[in-house]
Amino acid sequence: MIRKIIQIDEEKCNGCGACAKACHEGAIGMVDGKAKLLRDDYCDGLGDCLPTCPTGAISFVEREAAAYDEAAVLAAKGKVASLSGGCPGAQAKTMERQQENANPARVESQLRQWPVQIKLAPMQAPWFHGADLLVAADCTAYAYANFHQDFIKGHVTLIGCPKLDAIDYSMKLFRILENNDIRSVTMVRMEVPCCGGIEYAVKKAVQDCGKQIPCNVVVISTDGKVISDSRS
Repeated sequence: MIRKIIQIDEEKCNGCGACAKACHEGAIGMVDGKAKLLRDDYCDGLGDCLPTCPTGAISFVEREAAAYDEAAVLAAKGKVASLSGGCPGAQAKTMERQQENANPARVESQLRQWPVQIKLAPMQAPWFHGADLLVAADCTAYAYANFHQDFIKGHVTLIGCPKLDAIDYSMKLFRILENNDIRSVTMVRMEVPCCGGIEYAVKKAVQDCGKQIPCNVVVISTDGKVISDSRS
């Protein structure tokens, strides 16, 4: 298949090994003092290694490559569940929420699962089955006061900022849509231009997965108002 994958310029590589440490999947190793992509199917194409390289030796290319094989990566690590980079805070879990708030004066979280960062989310999980998926730009929950009740409630939530992460989320989101029974996707972004990247990634993933999944976009202003909502 043709897909996005890293390439390493050995001439620029100084052998520091930072990229190998940053690669959670074990796709990069040090060979004769130089970083090397060991297996195409271990590279998820998300580029966690790129910002760690001090010499700019790593870049993305699109070429014929084996599909990312998460099962093989986990098997190589001897894991039965993905901890997404080994961070205990990224361990997958589900939260049960009460339907009725016993204390009406207290605002309850509506988050149903963890992790929420797109980069850390597993590509398959029980909570994705039959889910209405919310993909939100990081800033939206801070700008819009009633975000939990109006958007997170009843949804599985993923958040991210492609400007800060400096990656294209479309492949990760594509895999989530491809591997799970997602009923709908709601994308919430800020009005600022840099949020266009996450909207593009969501729409591309929905289009590329080949499934008829309803996709709506909500735009929030910097002063916390809904200025556009394709759901209505």
